[in-house]
Amino acid sequence: MSIIDDCAGTHGKILIIEDDPDIREVLRIQLEQANYKVIDAENGEEGIDLMKKGSNLLQVGLIITDIRMPKINGVETIEYIKANAPSIPIMVITGYPDTDLAVDLLQKGVKDFLAKPVGKEILLNKVAKILSSPQEFKYA
Repeated sequence: MSIIDDCAGTHGKILIIEDDPDIREVLRIQLEQANYKVIDAENGEEGIDLMKKGSNLLQVGLIITDIRMPKINGVETIEYIKANAPSIPIMVITGYPDTDLAVDLLQKGVKDFLAKPVGKEILLNKVAKILSSPQEFKYA
């Protein structure tokens, strides 16, 4: 793979937005061991800032986000992503499962909603499934 392919492609690049440093590190390690490229942010504000760096929005193949976080929470982060980069799939991993919230987010286009702790095999299977699905492009 050339350096251009490595930098330009989105497949296999994952942005993790998680405020708990231990969980963020576990997710990073598990995904990197499965050969994914991981970028991480400690809250929604930092995740959105990463998305906006450079002349174009950050291109990733998947965003994994928590819901309850300081500054900008996961719901607000998801709303920003859906408004500005609607073709990037999103997976929610939260320690506070809420059926009504899960249904609402799934109806808004979130690809999966998982409760912590998430086993490594479940995580990797869900990520592989999402990344292997055709990307949905939405035009304004």
